[in-house]
Amino acid sequence: MQQLVIASNNAGKLREFGALLAPLGFDIVPQGQLGVSEAEEPHCTFVENALAKARHASRVTGLPALADDSGICVSALGGAPGVYSARFAGEPKSDSRNNDKLLADLAGQVDRRAHYVAVLVFVRHADDPQPLIAEGEWHGEVLDAPRGEGGFGYDPLFLVPETGKTVAELDADIKNRMSHRGKALVELVAKLRRRDGGAA
Repeated sequence: MQQLVIASNNAGKLREFGALLAPLGFDIVPQGQLGVSEAEEPHCTFVENALAKARHASRVTGLPALADDSGICVSALGGAPGVYSARFAGEPKSDSRNNDKLLADLAGQVDRRAHYVAVLVFVRHADDPQPLIAEGEWHGEVLDAPRGEGGFGYDPLFLVPETGKTVAELDADIKNRMSHRGKALVELVAKLRRRDGGAA
């Protein structure tokens, strides 16, 4: 199995990547286990931040790296919190405070449409001139109170209309199949296979 460093220390994301990438023969290693510090994320787009994180993890470890940048974009807030989703309520990062801020900002809003975005970037090495980039979206709406115990981030507030459930109420297998990250990973895997038969 080939080692692949995941440029994230988010336990929820690592679980999802592990479940989705294991069948491909990748040995997933979180960057924290390899002494990789979190990269700066100064950019205003998901793709630029994901690329910065992937190159940083690969440069420190010498391994191929996979990074994602993801968040929730709310129509009534002009796409916010977007790339600032993890730190929407400031430092230190807190899912509960982020959810509280989102609900406060949407108070009185009729338009509750929102979508999750995930951009994945895979680099073979730190200076890879042709990183593989994949993007997925998951559309739904923001409830006015949390529901469910699963997931992480904004999942308890994000209603998936076709299921009648929030992401936090979905089984993990269903979430992986429907999610923005799951869609992006399917696209990424297809690109990997087209490029070099699945080998990094």
